[in-house]
Order: sequence, then C-alpha cells, then structure tokens
Amino acid sequence: MSSLNYSIFSFFHHFAGRWLFLDVIGIFLAEYLPYFVGFAFLILVFRENGWRRRFYLFAEGILAIILSRGLVAETIHFFYYHPRPFEVLGFAPLIPESGSSFPSGHMAFFFALAMAVWYANRKWGIWYFILAALIGVARIFVGVHWPLDIIGGALIGLLCGWFIHWLLRGSRKKLYPAT
Repeated sequence: MSSLNYSIFSFFHHFAGRWLFLDVIGIFLAEYLPYFVGFAFLILVFRENGWRRRFYLFAEGILAIILSRGLVAETIHFFYYHPRPFEVLGFAPLIPESGSSFPSGHMAFFFALAMAVWYANRKWGIWYFILAALIGVARIFVGVHWPLDIIGGALIGLLCGWFIHWLLRGSRKKLYPAT
C-alpha cells in the first residue's frame, strides 16, 4: 500500500465515527444516493423526444455499465484481489461490503453512466460527474475503499463510457444527424 493512498484514505476516514450527523451523510452518499442517481437516469431517458432517442440513451448507458462494471471491473476482481481498508486496518466500516477493493465497481458503474449522460445532455452530465465523485469520496469516508480503488473504477467507467459512445457512432448519426 502506498503511503499517499493511505494518507488520503486517512484524511477522509478519520472523520468517520466522530459525529453522528456526518456519519449519516456519509452512509447516505455511499449507500443510498446511487439509487437516486439511477432513478434520475430513467427520468432523463423518458425526457428524450421519441422512442428511438429514448432507447438509444438507455442502451448507451446500459451497455457502458455492463462493459465497465460487469465485464472489466469483474475481470480485474477475478484475477486480482486487493483487501479493503477495514480488512487491512482492522476497523468496522460504516456500511457492509465484501470482496476485492480494486477497482471500485460503484465508480466503474457511475462514471460509465455519467459519460453516457454527458454525451446526451451536458448539463445533466456535469451533475452526474459531481454525484459520482461524491459517491466515491463517501465510500472512502465509510471505510470500504482506498482512494486508488475510486480512481481506478472512475477511469474504467470513463474509458468504457467513451468506448461505447464511439462504438455506437453509426447509430447515433441516424438519430442525431447534426452530431
């Protein structure tokens, strides 16, 4: 474990368990905010004009998630085990979690989704990137990820989101002739 990774983790996690209000916020951001973000994606999909554009946005988001979280992150987890902070440092995390720590599956999921949203709607995309980053910081705070887990998952999500967008470029030109 690198000392920088440990130092950044310690900076965020040392606030955990000190104030109940801060713990509740951290738990909400790490465990429950993802549901709201997913629901907001469905709202964005249904705000699109026409069923083909709705289907395209939904498909681009789902394919990016499947590639990043379901294939790339899980393949890395299968071949490489990295212990979570609470396993290494011997404390109880604020939320239950198990399995390999690197890369963060949540970050792979939400950054891939943020890329799909960014390509469809820049304003919503900015918010998705902010919320994905908040989820990542909260997962460090609650003690289930190292900072490098978050960065690794975010990079996987960004690259997979870009790749799916690039892969679907022919379909997009039919739906959005101006792009």
